[in-house]
Amino acid sequence: MYDVQRERVTKTNKPFSDADKLRRRANQQLAQQQPSVSGIEMDAKKLLHELRVHQIELEMQNEELLIAQTEVEASLERYTELYDMAPVGYLTLDCFGAIQQINLRAARQLGIFRSQLKQQRFSSFISVDSLPIFNDFLSGVFVGRTAQSCELTLLPVDRSPTLIVQFEAIANDDDQTCRVILIDITERKGNEEKLKLASLVYQAIGEAIMVADADNRIVTVNPAFMELTGYTLQEAVGQSTTLLKSGHENEAFYQIMWHALKTTGHWQGEIWNRRKNGEIYLEWLTINTVYDDQSKVRHRVATFSDITDQKHAEQTIWQQANFDSLTGLPNRHMFYERLEQEMKKSRRMGLPLALLFLDLDHFKDVNDTLGHGKGDLLLKEMAQRLLNCVRNTDTVARLGGDEFTIILAELHEQDSIERIAQDILWQLTKPFELAGEIAYVSVSIGITLYPEDTDNIDALIKNADQAMYAAKDQGRNCRHYFTLSMQEAALTRRRLINDLRHALAERQFYLAYQPIVELKTGFIRKAEALIRWQHPSRGLISPADFIPVAEATGMIIDIGEWVFREAAQQAAQWRRKHHEQFQISINKSPVQFQKEDNGHLAWFEYLRELGLPGESVVIEITEGLLMDAGALITGQLLAFRDAGIQVSLDDFGTGYSSLSYLKKFDIDYLKIDQSFTRNLAPNASDLVLCEAIIVMAHKLGIKVIAEGIETQEQCDLLIAAGCDYGQGYLFSRPVAADEFEKLLLAG
Repeated sequence: MYDVQRERVTKTNKPFSDADKLRRRANQQLAQQQPSVSGIEMDAKKLLHELRVHQIELEMQNEELLIAQTEVEASLERYTELYDMAPVGYLTLDCFGAIQQINLRAARQLGIFRSQLKQQRFSSFISVDSLPIFNDFLSGVFVGRTAQSCELTLLPVDRSPTLIVQFEAIANDDDQTCRVILIDITERKGNEEKLKLASLVYQAIGEAIMVADADNRIVTVNPAFMELTGYTLQEAVGQSTTLLKSGHENEAFYQIMWHALKTTGHWQGEIWNRRKNGEIYLEWLTINTVYDDQSKVRHRVATFSDITDQKHAEQTIWQQANFDSLTGLPNRHMFYERLEQEMKKSRRMGLPLALLFLDLDHFKDVNDTLGHGKGDLLLKEMAQRLLNCVRNTDTVARLGGDEFTIILAELHEQDSIERIAQDILWQLTKPFELAGEIAYVSVSIGITLYPEDTDNIDALIKNADQAMYAAKDQGRNCRHYFTLSMQEAALTRRRLINDLRHALAERQFYLAYQPIVELKTGFIRKAEALIRWQHPSRGLISPADFIPVAEATGMIIDIGEWVFREAAQQAAQWRRKHHEQFQISINKSPVQFQKEDNGHLAWFEYLRELGLPGESVVIEITEGLLMDAGALITGQLLAFRDAGIQVSLDDFGTGYSSLSYLKKFDIDYLKIDQSFTRNLAPNASDLVLCEAIIVMAHKLGIKVIAEGIETQEQCDLLIAAGCDYGQGYLFSRPVAADEFEKLLLAG
């Protein structure tokens, strides 16, 4: 604080030098006067002169005082302005903490008008946490009589941020008041906190940090650096940044790095480095440059982390996403990428490529007989044999299961396709030794050419797939090239699928019934229900055309349900009107047996609703179903038996016939395939086979139905052989229900 009274004392002590000059001038004038007056007059004039001189002196003193007062007032005004407008807060407190005087800055810091502040206690503006600090501090100011300092937090003003101030005070001479300075250190404290946080982050961050100077000498490192590299702070500081160099990166790598740092001040990427113990590791490194005010390099800050495990994990994930885990071959995803790349290369180079689609023949037999473990061994060995048959530039991929593809790229001559295909066929016919077991398989190969057959990747794959199925139809263990006729067949099949989806809802199906005649009596005791499709524009479509499609698409499930209900209703009518033992045979597809929803239980319930016993229907199955009979199929067949529904084995003798099947599944009827009855004649071999089947079946308690009877001679031979029932055009073609009823009425 400034003391105005001291300035005033200094001004009044100034010597009156101008008054002395006036006195001397007046004395000189008096001495020059002639002695023409009396002594009294002289004394009076002298006195008057002195009074005038004194008056002049007083006037000059008064003038000096006015000047001094003006200067003091100007100084006081300047002081007040400085006091009020100072960038820091000034205030005076008494010994109880009451505010005596305050400047504008301090008033703003406390958030109240200055006129309201006097005699308020300063403690009312301090946060609760700072009150004990303030009280102890104030007491210490008046005790020690020396300047003291502390930090206080003020209460927030309105919505403004909380202020942190440095509180500096010194007691006045009266020991009753003290002068105080409030310095806003909020920003400084915030910066300090940021620095502390930055230091904590620097120390605790998981990434290694290395700071180097402009000469690439290490200045400091953080704990993560020491943990990652094995070097201590003392070992690293002062060393060149090449301390961790592994030697795995070539000179060109570092040239690119330093070019980026010099031009942009930044670089990041993967780099192989070496720990103190010599271990090589892969790190992700980021380098940033810090410049001074003259844009010169001051520091380079490198942050890095060990990504060796991460890279291995990424590699593993990539491997799993793109390669088959069993064989190590490219999988479906990688195959598509390779094929797309090779097609682009083929267009660019003007060289064709070939796509081979391979499927193992009877691979399921290996799994079923030897187990899936041996099946996996076979697939691994097959993959190796395929690789040995092709060039290093070709791609062998496994799409899944026993399906493989081969991309033969950059074909200078198409004859090589045939050589490779024949080599594959020959190599895969060799026996496979599977951990003590020997297995034999073959392969069917479909072949298509790019761009000759198509320039579309999906169409190319479809072409190869169609050609492979054509190879299977030719008898397997062969190769087949794609042709335009296959494409036309595929289009026809696709149209058939689309039409088939609407056929059931639009009631385009109906059932035809073919009589099954008791040969001894000639009576019609049974019938086989056969589905027919009357297409609205294409006419009658053969079951041989649409049943395989329905099975392949799964639509046979709904179609089969409709067939069963229609046939069961018809059986109920004919049993009431014609013969109470009348039976209708219903074909059930193997696909229906694979459905795990206990659909057969709904069949049993529907028969109960119609009041029909189980023996009113017969379920016809194929021998192929029994070959694949697992727990699901076996359970359903046994459930039919328990419900009284009989089972007929269709086309007996054309497949892998086995007596064990007949015994295990309680088969009720065997149907001799028409291929045996078609050529029946006395002393013919087919007659011997038919007789053997009939005798064997009767020995097992099974009745026999002969299909495809077209002549009376065939019928007579079968009757003589003891056949139970006959079915064929000799008796009737399959006819609609109303036509069949006429046959029943005619006997």
